[in-house]
Amino acid sequence: MFFGEVEAVKTVSELYLPISGAITKINESLEDAPESVNSDPYGKGWLVKICPENINDRAGLINSEEYEDFIS
Repeated sequence: MFFGEVEAVKTVSELYLPISGAITKINESLEDAPESVNSDPYGKGWLVKICPENINDRAGLINSEEYEDFIS
């Protein structure tokens, strides 16, 4: 599910939820400090909180260490 966009100098990227569900909270502090997405993604840089439609969908996700391995 598409939920927003991130703009950079020369590009716009679409954002998708990793699992089906409802967005329960939006990090409005990013409007004043968007750099937090890059500098503190696991802290102040979170984008949205999701209430999953099916909690079992989480089983298909990878953690940050697995993602680092995947991109390297």
